[in-house]
Amino acid sequence: MEDLLEILEDLHPEVDFETEDALIDGKILDSFDIVTLVAEINEEFDVAIPAEELVPENFNSARALWTLIERLMDE
Repeated sequence: MEDLLEILEDLHPEVDFETEDALIDGKILDSFDIVTLVAEINEEFDVAIPAEELVPENFNSARALWTLIERLMDE
């Protein structure tokens, strides 16, 4: 989780990713951020996020994103 928080904080250092739960709904992350995140996650955690997983629920919080990463690593 710490590595994910570092990736997120590099994108938006002004956001408290440990408590924020509306990253997409609150328009904190935009489409370019998502593309960057997907690439960074692929590189850091060696998981590919399939297109069907690119939904707001998976990206609205660091916790939701970490849950997605863990699930993909277990597959």
